[in-house]
Amino acid sequence: MKFSILVITPVKHIRGVTEILESSGIVTYMDDPSHSEVLSVIDNYDAIFTNPNKSKVFIDKKLLDVAKKLKVICTASTGTNHIDKSYAAKLKIPILSLTEEREVINKISSTAELAFALTLAGLRHVVKGHKSVMNGNWDYEKFIGRQMNCLTIGVIGYGRLGSIYSKFCLAMNSRVIAYDPYKKIIDENIEQTENLELLIQESDVIAIHVHVSEETIEMINDKCFLLMKNDVLIVNTSRGDMVNEQDLVRFLQSNPEARVATDVLADEINNRQSSPLLKYSLSSDQVIITPHIGGMSREAQEIAYGHAANLLSCFIKQFK
Repeated sequence: MKFSILVITPVKHIRGVTEILESSGIVTYMDDPSHSEVLSVIDNYDAIFTNPNKSKVFIDKKLLDVAKKLKVICTASTGTNHIDKSYAAKLKIPILSLTEEREVINKISSTAELAFALTLAGLRHVVKGHKSVMNGNWDYEKFIGRQMNCLTIGVIGYGRLGSIYSKFCLAMNSRVIAYDPYKKIIDENIEQTENLELLIQESDVIAIHVHVSEETIEMINDKCFLLMKNDVLIVNTSRGDMVNEQDLVRFLQSNPEARVATDVLADEINNRQSSPLLKYSLSSDQVIITPHIGGMSREAQEIAYGHAANLLSCFIKQFK
């Protein structure tokens, strides 16, 4: 049996991935399709290969009901919030992801590196300074920043990425406070707290490194913003859903020295253009937004997509 595989994320630029996929079945590539375009062809395929970083497609009930042949969904990501997991489970369609592939994902530091880059960019006004020079100016006075060895960095979530990011901050001699109720931190240089409010009150930078769950969705909201310093920098490379964006915009409007540097937006797959933060950024220099590029380094893509393709290949072999 030849598996038919629909790929709805760009992969041809990633070394080795197309070779693995094409050795496993008959492959159709749709680099950046719309939901309706996928809906029109999904009934022809046994497998779908995806990634949330460059996709307009939420694999929802509507798609899954049409996909009568679908036997598996494979995503080259740790996050799976671009898939209706409960409905896929109801249909007994397995989801292959990198979520539990610890040996593989421990090799990938790209998202933590971007979080650190966004931290420096936010603290040192890199984007605003560049724009000013492009407009013909050469004046540092508006761009006086902060020095990391004088700052407290609050890290929410001390998993793989939170711990890597913390090490970067420690290398800059920052004080690092971490909150993670599911981890026991053994690094004596990290101050672990069980009190999220304390972290929020004391931090000059708050970096979010948590997975999507009912517990973490909109965990950063008005209650948190009331506790934050008025010149705080918030860095988010996890998922946009962690932050209530309407509450965030109100906080930024009331605190002109506060800043946000984010790689993610709430509901970025289905309804990105309606994001309150994106709209606010059009008229405010308090916000830096990158297009979900955290894991999008050459090396990270080769590791993540290559392993996901191998997971799919192994799954397909059971049908041969």
